[in-house]
Amino acid sequence: MEGQRSCGGQVRGHPVIMQKKRILVVDDEKIILKTLQWSLTHQGYEVDTAGNGEEGLARLQANSYNLLVSDLLMEGMSGTELLQRAREIYPDMGVCLITGYADLTSAIEALRLGADDYLIKPCDIEELLLRVKRALDREELRKKVRYFENILPVCAVCKKIRDDAGRQPGEGGWFSLENYLQRKTGVEIQNGYCHKCARKRGERCSGQ
Repeated sequence: MEGQRSCGGQVRGHPVIMQKKRILVVDDEKIILKTLQWSLTHQGYEVDTAGNGEEGLARLQANSYNLLVSDLLMEGMSGTELLQRAREIYPDMGVCLITGYADLTSAIEALRLGADDYLIKPCDIEELLLRVKRALDREELRKKVRYFENILPVCAVCKKIRDDAGRQPGEGGWFSLENYLQRKTGVEIQNGYCHKCARKRGERCSGQ
């Protein structure tokens, strides 16, 4: 039957198009850059590379990425500075930093600034792929949260509005439109009639 799913999850007769996750790898050591690029590309990711922080920032400004994987200590712009600039461009993007044993204090500071994870050189490829997957999952979650934050939850029946301010999403109280606007703006709502409704009301009253 047309549209039936096969065991592999593909709809027969309708190819499933999966958008590849885009990753930017930034490192000033060419061998590490090439190794990471090959490993991530082999896993099906779309990978761009940059040899320093300035080049990485230029790529971030010109393209959209799901994840940034960057060395922490580089000449010129450091990984921490690149992290901060990246967060200004893509607040939801995942960030993994790579550091040496002597850089753990800086790595902890990077986590405080918003990095999702860090890896210690030399990187184990299996561990790298696990951390990348985890960071991409967090990126996806942040996007979903931001999406739902921009949706105003309105009851389909009574038209009340849920106010989740200060509460977990979905746990806020339900308020009428008037009460909701008053809570949010402090403006007193005065009910009246528009010209069309006033005319209809007048016609109903005259017909009684």
